[in-house]
Amino acid sequence: MDAGELTAADGRATLSAAIEAAVRATPGVRSVYRSGSLISNLLRAGAAALGGRPEDEPLVSVAPVGDGIAVEVSIGVDADARSADALRAAHAAIDAVLDARGIRRDSITLTVVHVQSAETAHAG
Repeated sequence: MDAGELTAADGRATLSAAIEAAVRATPGVRSVYRSGSLISNLLRAGAAALGGRPEDEPLVSVAPVGDGIAVEVSIGVDADARSADALRAAHAAIDAVLDARGIRRDSITLTVVHVQSAETAHAG
């Protein structure tokens, strides 16, 4: 798959799912959240409620940029993990997914949006 093939929604969804799985398997990463600003997420939720967009769209954003792609991922990390280590490991996991598919990376944007303790994750 090259960057040109990512213009198709199914190509982006497949790549997004593969990246999400790799990031979720990264040590220190507790969860993956939908990327984007609070406003864009609220607009997306409103559109989904009105039937405008499916709520099951990928959590990971991938977009063609030139002859590569830009990846955006928001993660939650374990409270006992160092965020910097989790970010480095997630970055490496994303690079591995892209390398395995022969896709050139334009950029990777990783954001820690939540730090979660193991007790909180198992409660409720």
